[in-house]
Amino acid sequence: MTTPDGESVADALERWLSTRAESAPPSLRVRLLDAVRDGGGQSGGAGLADTSCRAGESLLAKLLAEGCASRSAALDLLAADALVTYAFEAAAELPAETAASVDARAADAMRRIAMLGTTVQP
Repeated sequence: MTTPDGESVADALERWLSTRAESAPPSLRVRLLDAVRDGGGQSGGAGLADTSCRAGESLLAKLLAEGCASRSAALDLLAADALVTYAFEAAAELPAETAASVDARAADAMRRIAMLGTTVQP
């Protein structure tokens, strides 16, 4: 999907995140953008908020599948959390977003994220 300006949603999200994450450590900024490139483009017709959330979910799913029990997964876990958090910041900027729609968006995201844990084999 593209934005009204003809830019891909993943590219628009990368640009948006670059301005929001300016004060984040460089390694986290790089990981955020990598996660968008790796998982954010798979969100079909979604906008910035959904693409950011899906990129975070995709990163978390990968970590869970690989067993993220070591300290080396910390940056990826932080990036997954940040992407979901940024998704709600992006959603709050939408003109049509209401408290009820944010609640529904949060419930849907929590359901999808919770389901990630059920697909992991011990």
